[in-house]
Amino acid sequence: MTAPSTSNTAPAMSTTDGATDSVADPVADVTPRETQIIAIYGKGGIGKSFTLANLSYMMAQQGKRVLLIGCDPKSDTTSLLFGGKACPTIIETSTARKLAGEEVKVSDVCFKRDGVFAMELGGPEVGRGCGGRGIIHGFELLEKLGFHEWGFDYVLLDFLGDVVCGGFGLPIARDMCQKVIVVGSNDLQSLYVANNVCSAVEYFRKLGGNVGVAGMVINKDDGTGEAQAFAANVGIPVLAAIPADEEIRRKSAAYQIVGAPGGAWGPLFESLASNVAEAPPVAPSPLDQDGLLGLFKSEAVGRDVVLEPATEEDMLGGPAPAKPTLEVVYDTV
Repeated sequence: MTAPSTSNTAPAMSTTDGATDSVADPVADVTPRETQIIAIYGKGGIGKSFTLANLSYMMAQQGKRVLLIGCDPKSDTTSLLFGGKACPTIIETSTARKLAGEEVKVSDVCFKRDGVFAMELGGPEVGRGCGGRGIIHGFELLEKLGFHEWGFDYVLLDFLGDVVCGGFGLPIARDMCQKVIVVGSNDLQSLYVANNVCSAVEYFRKLGGNVGVAGMVINKDDGTGEAQAFAANVGIPVLAAIPADEEIRRKSAAYQIVGAPGGAWGPLFESLASNVAEAPPVAPSPLDQDGLLGLFKSEAVGRDVVLEPATEEDMLGGPAPAKPTLEVVYDTV
């Protein structure tokens, strides 16, 4: 499986209010390939699975061959796509087949709906293994199933963004994808995670990696603007801003696709699909902690708090006893 060539000029991406954001120069050393493999990261609960289910559905309706792979141990990426039904995971299916002396087949773990192909890697039971190691094992199984020979236009990988180490950082660390998309909202924690992902991309690029960040999807956008400001400061475009809308919330909770052609939200996801396809990967400029806090009003994040050093008396809850010195004193001759 190979990925498409990317342009050497980064277009300014239009935002929902008609303004354009200036973005960083795209990375220039991405190997031309045929399939776009895109890793999507975000804070747990921020709406990655919602975004990806609707994005992949819209892409398929536009005639694209799309494979959606859930790489979150919760195994909930495909639940919206399949109307709430649980998808057998690759790891649990492989374990069961191995105990039975059988081989895993694609039909055991990959399922489809209206042109979207989807699967879940899964993870170990609680307390019985490392989630990141489970991701690595899952990709090893995918390779045995023929991952690199499959013919898709897009492969979308749903990764937990709270952790960007081990298996969760695999696409960035090993150049398994060409570009990363971050999902965030107008809150400090989701932007902290998005910034962490940008830092991981920057780190691995310094080690010779080629992965870049294609942009940001703002979910549950309430119009306060912090996520827009973050994207502008980091140097990545906003690919779409999905509003905090009650209809979207209700339909998502009922496992209904809203990103279908002809629907009320169809144009939004048509635009997102186009932006995801065309946005080149760029090298981001992650913010430091003060830079992140500076996106918010001081009363919202406690920025005016002053760090007061603790003393030994504070730690003991009373006067600190005198301690003999450990310094060695030599008599002078």
